[in-house]
Formats: sequence, C-alpha cells, structure tokens
Amino acid sequence: MNENHTQDTHEMDNRSEPVTVYYYDSSKNLSSMQSSYENELAVMDRTQSERGDENSRNRGRNGPSFKMIFASFMVGAMLVGGLSYTADKQNWFSGGAGTAAIASGSSPVQNSGVTTASVSANGIAAVYEKANPAVVKIENYAPETNSTRNGANFLFGGRGSGREQQQQSSEPVLMGSGSGFFFNKDGYILTNEHVIADATELKVTVQGYDEPLTAKVVGSSYDLDLAVLKVESPDGKAFPALTLGDSDQAKIGDWVIAIGNPYGFDHTITMGVLSAKERPITISDEQGDHKYDHLLQTDASINSGNSGGPLLNDRGEVIGINTAVSSEAQGIGFAIPTSTINNVLNELMGKAKSS
Repeated sequence: MNENHTQDTHEMDNRSEPVTVYYYDSSKNLSSMQSSYENELAVMDRTQSERGDENSRNRGRNGPSFKMIFASFMVGAMLVGGLSYTADKQNWFSGGAGTAAIASGSSPVQNSGVTTASVSANGIAAVYEKANPAVVKIENYAPETNSTRNGANFLFGGRGSGREQQQQSSEPVLMGSGSGFFFNKDGYILTNEHVIADATELKVTVQGYDEPLTAKVVGSSYDLDLAVLKVESPDGKAFPALTLGDSDQAKIGDWVIAIGNPYGFDHTITMGVLSAKERPITISDEQGDHKYDHLLQTDASINSGNSGGPLLNDRGEVIGINTAVSSEAQGIGFAIPTSTINNVLNELMGKAKSS
C-alpha cells in the first residue's frame, strides 16, 4: 500500500488553534512518527493549561466566591426561619384560632366545622370486657312430647323452635337454649319469654362458676315476650349487672353491640349499627299471630341462641333485648327496646317485691 503522510489543519468549535490529523504511512519510520506524535501532544497540553488559567482569572473577576455564596445562603435561611417562628407565635395567618382551640380543649378540625365519628377497637373491647360477665346462657329443660312445634321465621329457642319431638319421656330433656343478662346484682336476669316457654327446669350458666345454677321464673309476659328470672349466688357474692339505658336516645346509625350464645358458641360478640326504630313485625307460632311493636332493627349478626341477650350501645348500656331475625334476609335482626322493658319491669318484678 502506497500512502503519503500529510498534515491537514481544521477549524474546530470556531477556534484558531491547529489540530493535526495523522494518517499511517508505511514508508515512514515508526520512531519518527512517534516523535512527531509526542510533540503534538505537548503542544495540546500547553494550550489547555493556558486556557484553564484564563478561565480562573475570569471567574475571579466576574463571579462570586464560594464563601460569598455560602454566607448569602445562611443569611437567607436565618431570615426565613425567624419569620416563620414569629408568624406562628403571633398567629398571623390563623387569626388566633389555634390558641382558642387549645384553650377550649377542642380540636382544630372541630373549629373548622368538620366532625368525625369513629369507634376504636379498644373502645369495643372495653365494652365487651365490662359487659360480658353479666351475660348468661339459659337452657330450657322439659319432658319430650309428641307435639310438633310450628317453626317460625323469626323466633329462636323455646316457642317456635321448629323442633318435632318423636318420643315421650317423663325425664326433662334439653329443649333449647338462649341468652340473658343480669340487670340486678341480687341475681335477677332479663330474657325473652320464648326462651323459657314450657320449661320445667331452667339451668343458667354464669361466668366464673363451674356448675350451672337453677333459676326460677319471677314474672313473664307472652305478649311482650319478656321474662325475669332469679338465681341464688352459691358463694354469697353479688352478680355483675348491666345498666338499662334509654333506647329513646339511641339514634339510627349508632354503633350497637350484641353479646350472646349463638348455636352454643357462648359469649360471642357481634357488632353493627342501629338500622331503624319503631319496627312492627308479626310472628306466627302455635298460639297464633304474635304482634311486636316498637322494635329496634340492627344489622349486628344475631342467630339462634342470641335471643334474650343484650343489645348494647357504645357506652355498654343495654338499649334492647335481642329477640328475632328474618330468616329470609341477612343482617335484619330485631330487639325489644328498653323503653318497652322499663314500662313493665316493675310489674314483672312484682312478685319479688311483695315477697
């Protein structure tokens, strides 16, 4: 290959310094080429060094130093911080609302007209812990008969349980079970009348006692489906009791809590809201049509065995007795309100007071 070694100059980046482009020429001595290449590199190094010195001098004349930039930054930061602190202390932007909220004990959210409603898990747990010992399991014992109890769409346990007895026996057998609760420390229990209907013996399981206690009926009302029982304390200690609240003060949408023994799962808690008030329903049982008025409606889960158990508000007060549920729907349960209970409680307790 016969190639000539030539030198061309080009203008780069509109600058005037020459740049040499090399082409390989086999006829040239390698040492000569290396020497030429090293000379050109030395020229380029000197050019770059001179250019760097010139830039440094220009920065010194035209631009601020690092110390000046840092000092300016610190002055600005101190000025902004001081203004923010003063604005917070003097309430320049809140107009004194922040101080008023703290002094009155209310939250800024409330002052802005926004309200929130919530029930914490700890709150529900506290209600359960306090109320649960007063909730009892009631077992209904009676002799078996050949009579067939007509099933109802609503009632649980006792009357209308839908249970057909096939054999006769003089020995009492378990006919059904339900729930109840102490409303008096002397051993008085509220429950549904249908939980204890036709019983010859009632056994009450109380938390803290190894054996069920035998209960006697103090008073009952078929029309209102209410009953009061009485048990004696084996150790003479007072029983835990729940407070009867005011169902009239309960509002639709309030949180409610049910505690009972659904399907034998004792001391089960479920939670929902008060869905409606003043509900009327009609239940057909072996005695005919049974009309209920003024019932509370809830979506708290209620099942067979919950009858007679308390429906509580979020303060742990009883606002109703769980009584019925529609078998054709989910989340539609009913409770007798305490407004009805309080109107007849003295009458149901009459025999106990006169004795």
